[in-house]
Parts: sequence; C-alpha cells; structure tokens
Amino acid sequence: MKVLIVDDDVVSRMMLMHMVDSAGSYEVLEAEDGEEAWRQLDAGLQPALLFCDLRMPRLSGMELLARVKADERFASLPFVLVSAADDGATMEQALGLGAAGYIVKPFDTAKVLRFLAGLDEEPAATMRRLNIDITRLQLYLGGLQRQLAAAGAELDGQLAAGQLDAARAQLGRLAEGCRMLGLLKAAAALEAQAALPSSTAAVARELATAGVAVQRQLDAARRLAPL
Repeated sequence: MKVLIVDDDVVSRMMLMHMVDSAGSYEVLEAEDGEEAWRQLDAGLQPALLFCDLRMPRLSGMELLARVKADERFASLPFVLVSAADDGATMEQALGLGAAGYIVKPFDTAKVLRFLAGLDEEPAATMRRLNIDITRLQLYLGGLQRQLAAAGAELDGQLAAGQLDAARAQLGRLAEGCRMLGLLKAAAALEAQAALPSSTAAVARELATAGVAVQRQLDAARRLAPL
C-alpha cells in the first residue's frame, strides 16, 4: 500500500518515512510541500494514507486538506495532519474539514501505527483471504455498492419513524459487508452509526463515504483485471 508523507522539513519527513517503512510492507512516497503533493495526486497517485505537515510554504497542510476533501476523487482518502503544536482549535478545524486524525511532533509510534492499522485491504489481499478471483470480487463490490445506494431512503424512513432497531440492523449488515470486502474504515464508521444512529445527515454522510470507498476499491480491482 502507498503512503504519502508531506513535509517541508526534510528531517521530520525522513523520520516519519522511516517509521512507516519499518511498520510493514508499505510503499512510502514523499512530497516537500502541499503544492507538490497536490501535483502528484492530480497526476493519478492514489495513496492509501496521507500524512501532511500543517505549516508549509506555497500550500499549507490545512489548505491541502480542504482541496483534497473538495475533490470527489479523494473523498475517502485518510488524511492525517501533523504539527509541532498541540492546538485544540486546529485539531477541531482539521476534523471538521474531514481529516482522519492529527498527530503531534515528536512522533508517537503507537499513534502512527494506529492509522496504518486502519487502512483498507488491497484487492489482491481480499481475493486471497476470500479465495475468489477478480471477477467475483468485482461482482461482490458492485452488489455492495448498489446496497449502499439503495439504503439511504429506507434508513431515512426508519429513523424518522423511530424504528431504531431496524436501522441499526441494516447499518450492521452494511458494515459487515464492508468489512468482509476489506473496507475497514467504512465498516468502522457504519458500525459506529449502528451502535448509536446520531442523525439522518450523519448516516447519509457515512453511506456516501462508504460508497466512495467501494468505488475506489472497484477502480483498484479493475487495474488488476486482465485485458
């Protein structure tokens, strides 16, 4: 899995790159600022996770985060902001823009590993685990995508009618489908909603995010399919 690390401080960038590289089988990529990172993303780079420093010239981490989350191509990309300051207001702003989290320098290895552990499974690994071929994986992903798209209206009705048990059960089934197909982040988010559906807007947001994750996995699977 590709992990992109963005930081204008070469020492900090190298330290985080080494930490990620030592944690498992990751292809670690780098960018010296937000502008370079955006060029790589816009050119087709599809990392599984992005660590980005907050304060950089040309394009800051917060500006890159806003740009990434405004582009549907990267809506499901886990984006972790990195800063030397433990600033609660900045953390809140980052999370509001869609950041997956916020870590403070010097790096805490355990926190970095937690973000790596939450990455979605690669299609090839899912096929090996389920003992299926690429055609079957695409079929399953397509079916899950249709279920997610159809679930919104039904869940809206259930929540509006106060049918919380039915809504929880449906969200739980969708979460189970995501987890089975290696979409761990979407599964965790849907499980959180199943435990306590907070609002129709929150449920709709997680369904949409899960749908983007499925499409991302379908795109990755197509690249593996024989011509």
